[in-house]
Amino acid sequence: MPFIAFRIALTLAMLSPAAVSAQATVAFGTMTQDTSAPVEATSDALAVEQDTGTAIFTGNVVIVQGEMRLTAPRVLVVYSDDQSKVERLEATGGVTLVSGPDAAEADRADYSIDTGVVIMRGNVLMTQGDNSLTSDEATVNLTEGTAQMGGRVKTILQPGSTTQPRAGTKTP
Repeated sequence: MPFIAFRIALTLAMLSPAAVSAQATVAFGTMTQDTSAPVEATSDALAVEQDTGTAIFTGNVVIVQGEMRLTAPRVLVVYSDDQSKVERLEATGGVTLVSGPDAAEADRADYSIDTGVVIMRGNVLMTQGDNSLTSDEATVNLTEGTAQMGGRVKTILQPGSTTQPRAGTKTP
């Protein structure tokens, strides 16, 4: 039933003149993210800047935290003022975010570790099975397992697909 509501909302959004600024909320990933889990980073190079409290990973960067996997050519790690913990990650140069069977790509992504929110900007493409959504921006809430697509939103639903986009929030 939620898929029917999702399909109706998308159809109405596409028919409406307001479709230029459409928004859609979809499920993302199969599990909620534990933001207290360790963050593992792998890259070809690392530069640490003690004065600014940052570290820059470059070259085939892979960030893993629990079920979440983020890849990009460059990731800036910003630490707290006392440099005791990672506050956020700023990934640029073409980013891929994967959580369970779902994936999203964008030009850049900013991940706030404490809130579990990833804001993806520029040429956002989200895939769920055979279906895909594109938008200007996506806000992925890893702790809730949802994504809010904003800007110009477009979806492609494959008839007869065994995988449907999952609307709204998850059920336990």
